[in-house]
Amino acid sequence: MDFSYDARTEELRERLGAFMDECVYPAEPQLAAELADPARDRWAIPPVVAGLREQARARGLWNLFLPGELGAGLTNLQYAPLAEITGRSVLLAPPALNCAAPDTGNMELLAQFGDEAQKKQWLEPLLAGEIRSAFAMTEPEVASSDASNITTRIERDGDEYVVNGRKWYITGAMNPDCRVFIVMGKTDPRGEPHRQQSMILVPRDTPGVTVVRGMTVFGYEDADHGGHAEILFEDVRVPAGNLIGEEGSGFAIAQARLGPGRIHHCMRAIGVAERALELMCRRALDRVAFGRPLADQGVVQEWIAEARVRIEQARLLVLKTAWLMDTVGNRGAHTEIQAIKIAVPAAVEWILDKAVQAHGAAGVSQDSPLAQLWAGNRTLRLADGPDEVHRRSLARRELKRYRTREA
Repeated sequence: MDFSYDARTEELRERLGAFMDECVYPAEPQLAAELADPARDRWAIPPVVAGLREQARARGLWNLFLPGELGAGLTNLQYAPLAEITGRSVLLAPPALNCAAPDTGNMELLAQFGDEAQKKQWLEPLLAGEIRSAFAMTEPEVASSDASNITTRIERDGDEYVVNGRKWYITGAMNPDCRVFIVMGKTDPRGEPHRQQSMILVPRDTPGVTVVRGMTVFGYEDADHGGHAEILFEDVRVPAGNLIGEEGSGFAIAQARLGPGRIHHCMRAIGVAERALELMCRRALDRVAFGRPLADQGVVQEWIAEARVRIEQARLLVLKTAWLMDTVGNRGAHTEIQAIKIAVPAAVEWILDKAVQAHGAAGVSQDSPLAQLWAGNRTLRLADGPDEVHRRSLARRELKRYRTREA
């Protein structure tokens, strides 16, 4: 395994670093001001993001996440250090580059499984940044980490499908630019457990679709990303051509979508950790307690050293996973994808916690980004499958190796 950056990656890192320094970091105070403005549309993407998107496109920093001719053509290993850089300003940089969830996963899904008509209607405007989208899988009444629990029904009726169900924490769905939902539901409740589900495209303005409310995350609305919604589907009729793939393929499509999504989250999270460590070090050098800078206190030095160790460990595991996805495919990297989904958010959470502690009251206030970063990172231990599901799957895979030997 060679994790050194090739020439193209180094060139993009340099170009992206300049964009961050010249455009993104200086825009962070403007973002805070726009989000706090009571007169703005609370769910619309802040205006500062639109300006950054124009500059990113002009600099050739657009759709970096998407491999192949539709995107930048980067491998996972090439994209990893770039996604990490965007994580240093995770509220601004990913949407500025059109590299923010859930649109990234939805574009990957449509690129891989959508037919030509679906790509023309929905993928092309998403790639251009003209619209936004949402992925409607999670439900309030069941443990949605087990897809066989999903109760939303997708029933064929002539040339249409009828959708009924309730979803929540649907990221981006409060954004007025969100024009389409990719909905996961059951077309065959009595089929094999992993062949019951299907996915279908539901335009937001379809009769019967009700966006009930916006959901908060530890009190934050996450309006910078278009919020999270509870959505009710009541006898929603869409053309049969809106089905993605074939009936019963929903579970397989979901797994194909979530693999890259998990590693992208982890790539960005390492950038969050680097930003938190930087803030902790600056605070430790600037703040004096009991006659000495915090940086001279042994406990703070221990936090800083441990943070660096955890970041390096997490980065290496993510790079190995990216390399495996490139060389043996997502299925061959399944163990490592689950491992990073467990290890990285936990490591970053620990670093954020120590950075908050070093800042004292300021660390939990709106005057520092740390509290919101902590809230966002904590949700990663639930998003795309909770820790416990990944641990269960990893343990079963390990045990299977020994059961096979003993048989």
